[in-house]
Amino acid sequence: MEPTNVSKVRLEKFDPGDFDRGASKVKEILWYLTKVVFFLSALPYPNKIKIIILKLFGAKVGKGVIIKPRVNIHFPWKLKLGDHVWIGEEVFILNFETTNIGNSVCISQRAFLCGGNHNYKDPAMPYRNGPITLMDGVWVGACCFIAPNVTIGADSVITAGSVVTNNIHGNGIFKGDPAVFIKNRW
Repeated sequence: MEPTNVSKVRLEKFDPGDFDRGASKVKEILWYLTKVVFFLSALPYPNKIKIIILKLFGAKVGKGVIIKPRVNIHFPWKLKLGDHVWIGEEVFILNFETTNIGNSVCISQRAFLCGGNHNYKDPAMPYRNGPITLMDGVWVGACCFIAPNVTIGADSVITAGSVVTNNIHGNGIFKGDPAVFIKNRW
């Protein structure tokens, strides 16, 4: 194929379509200010404070949740956390759509749960967002990328640095880019 210097991309034609941010602009601004102080900070604020704040902003949060410093949660009102969830430092949850995290789930440092994307085949690059679901017992290793419209089955492990763009069945260990099945966990 012959390279060209003329781009077909037309970002000026971008239209968010029916994307629903899920909250008023005022609520979103208040969340961003709160997030900067209590969540993006390196200071180790008590989990109880973070849980109260998340619930005030509409998140559903179970018991025994641990949230380390510098965690970036985009829309708490679209977040559901089960019991005994661990969220490591610098995890980014870009939840343009609902993100459901089951019980006893570990999300390690710098993992990126990316519920937002764009259709690169359309010159206007419209949104191609989707929910993310991590079933009970999942472990997402450090520096992993989880794409929109992905469900990871119960008790699966996504090893460090892996990229998940399709659904993952339960009780497996998955590795790589794209993540592939290695063996059963149990």
